[in-house]
Parts: sequence; structure tokens; C-alpha cells
Amino acid sequence: MDHGKSTCPKGFSDSTIHVDVKDYYGKRLKKTSDLKTNACVAPVQPTPDFIRQALKKVHPEITARYYGCGLVVPECLEGCRILDLGSGSGRDCYMLSQLVARVGQDLCGPSYERVWLQEANYKFCPRLHRSLDRGSSNCVVNLSPDKRLVLTEAYKVLKDGGELYFSDIYSNGRLTEEIKNHKVLWGECLAGALCWKDLLQLAEKVGFSPPRLVTASVITVDNKELQDILGDFKFVSATYRLFKVPKGNTKNCKVIYNGGITGAEDSFQFDCQYTFMANEVVEVDGEVANILTHSRFAEDFTFQPLGGPTGPCGVKPKAGIEDPFELALKLGVQGPASATGGCCSTQSAGCCK
Repeated sequence: MDHGKSTCPKGFSDSTIHVDVKDYYGKRLKKTSDLKTNACVAPVQPTPDFIRQALKKVHPEITARYYGCGLVVPECLEGCRILDLGSGSGRDCYMLSQLVARVGQDLCGPSYERVWLQEANYKFCPRLHRSLDRGSSNCVVNLSPDKRLVLTEAYKVLKDGGELYFSDIYSNGRLTEEIKNHKVLWGECLAGALCWKDLLQLAEKVGFSPPRLVTASVITVDNKELQDILGDFKFVSATYRLFKVPKGNTKNCKVIYNGGITGAEDSFQFDCQYTFMANEVVEVDGEVANILTHSRFAEDFTFQPLGGPTGPCGVKPKAGIEDPFELALKLGVQGPASATGGCCSTQSAGCCK
């Protein structure tokens, strides 16, 4: 795959996809129950109490038009400036506005049209460049035919140390042209899904740190007609953290979580590999050390050189990048209609090399 070119399927133009997706979300979908798969309402980790309280203040009509696939609310948001990419009905935006200093929406017009990532509008105003602490996106990047453009523009608007925290749909292989040209599957967030390993390559090319997987759940498709078209392809909803931090050879080090993050005073889940307990010494790899040192989390940790004990459990750095399909199985977040496999497990899919 040439990541320098649009991933728009053959026979389609970017504008065609824009129109079709707008039509699907603006006319065919009136409420969450109109969806034909659970891709846009996939279960994720339990919702913390302070977020549940914020969601209660969102109008029911807004909540009824929610088509997200995750919970895009990382910790330590006080005083942050956030851009909500593809904000849809605005549910996440209204909720986040209660937790941060300022939330921006990427598109204008009727609320149901804001769900679409129009590439013409994705060249963010230069005044936004390097001005935001965090970017947010909930099950929308898959709707864009040019994922690299989305990530590139998100990278531009983030400050040094900023984070793109987003949920999206990924496949276990590169999809066929038949699937990519299916209008309903585009609207259901499946036809535009990246193979999850391609995200790793795109993030590196754009300049982000390697993606940190937070959580994942399997997508189920109960519609037989759609199942027949999808064949052996499997899909997962996954939440990732991408950080804009300096490249370097940061070494492994010890960190102590000071316990100061609101809602995570006793423990802070950074990703699926690291959950930091307050006041416990943990050895982390250079990649995580680099992120913690250069991001908004720096003041919440005490950093120590290696040497001596690693804490009560002798915790050592975690190795490797997690496969979201394997994580979903490990977490037990799986629907009865789907079986999963890692990349290359499907006969009809091209391996994500």
C-alpha cells in the first residue's frame, strides 16, 4: 500500500464517498437502533462515574444519534484544548466540554452532517497549528478515504507533547474492492476500515510515536447479506493513543505514579500494557518513558534511573505491540456472531505487511 496516496476504492471518488456517507447518516439513520451492525456502538471499558455524570447532562436527542465505537475520554484533561474530529451529533463534544477548558468541532452545518470527515475541510486553519493539547475522534477515521491526510492534519494542530486519543474500526486484513465499494458497509464503518497493522505504519510516517493500544472489542454482524459479502474478514473496535513527542533514544527507567490525576487517584491505566498504581515503582521501556516525560503526564510521575528494586512485584517493562484482536479475546469483549483472528488469519484477506 502506498500511504502517500488516497485509499479511496477503485471506481469511487472522494466526493462520492462524502455524499454517500452524508446520505446514510443524514437520511437513513435516525437513531442508534437503525444500525445494521454493532460497529458504531461497540462495547468498551466501563464508564467512570464522573463521565456518566457528564453524559447525563447531554440532551436525549443528541444521545439517540450517537454512533461512536468507544469512549474517547483519557485522563488529565483539566485546562486542555481539544479538537473533536467528526463530532457527529455532538455527544462527545458536549460531554468533553464539561471536563476541559475548550472543545472545538471540526465541521459546521446540521449536527448529523458533522460526522463526516470532509477532506476539503480537513486542511485546518494555520492558526490552529501547534495550538491544541489533544485531538479526539470516535469511529470516524474509517469514513475518510484518506487516512493519512486525517492523521497528518491532526498532527499539525497538536502542540509538542500533544495526544490524539481515538477509537476506530480495524480489520484483520486488507479489504477487497467489493467490500470497499459497498455503500451500506461504508456507512456502517466497515468498508473503510484499515488493517490494524497499517495504522502502525501510517502513524510512523506522519510523525507520531508508535500507537499505544488502550482497549478493543470485536464487531458483530448479524445481517446475513452483509456477512456473506464480508466473508472471512473480521473487525474490531480499538482505542489508541498517538503522541507528538520528540524522536530519541530514551532509555528504560523507573517511574512512580504520584496519584494526582482526577478520577484515577489510586491507579492510572495508561494503555492495555501499563496500569500504574499510586506510589508503586515500575520499570518502563524507553518508548513509554519518552511519552510520559514529554506529555501532559510529566508532572504526575516521578522519574528515577535504573538500579535497585523495581517495586513490590518486580514489574519489568512490557514487550511488543498488542494485537487488538488478541486483546479483545483476552478481555472477553466479543459478540456471539464473530470469531477473531490475528492479521493474516483470513484466506480472503491480504496480509498486513
